[in-house]
Amino acid sequence: MKNITFLFFVFPIILFGQKSELLMFNNLVEKTWKAEGNWADGSKFYQEISMQYSLDSTIIVVNSIGFIDLEQTKLGLRNHGIRQFDNESNRINFWEFDIKSELTKGIVFSEGNNIIYQYDYNGSIVTDMWEYVDDSTYNFKIGNYEDGLWKLLFLSTKFVCTNGK
Repeated sequence: MKNITFLFFVFPIILFGQKSELLMFNNLVEKTWKAEGNWADGSKFYQEISMQYSLDSTIIVVNSIGFIDLEQTKLGLRNHGIRQFDNESNRINFWEFDIKSELTKGIVFSEGNNIIYQYDYNGSIVTDMWEYVDDSTYNFKIGNYEDGLWKLLFLSTKFVCTNGK
């Protein structure tokens, strides 16, 4: 009987612990986030992102609407992403599949309430940062981020929640 009681109380804690690594995304999940701005080269940036937990909250599925044509006039589903905690490496990995049949993959971690993505892009380490402002706003930056400083910025804008929960 003691073993059954032990399992009844400890097993949910173990299961919850396996999913807790994704808790940094809780404020982003089940909401729609919109950002507009300009890249450093002057071209337009637009994204509308939604995130949902899936597979019993062991992954996060991300769908991104953005420009799907070179002229930057047509919006559509541009990216489909996955975030998953990897027990072996003890980190969160991400995969971002885009409309051009390209795959971006890297790691995700947090600094306080900020969510940071890092990945190799054409031989250079690039960082995307969701810098927490409040529960409905994040500053969003893409560039070269080293030792807590932005060395080069490719994009700086804001993501705003368009549907509060």
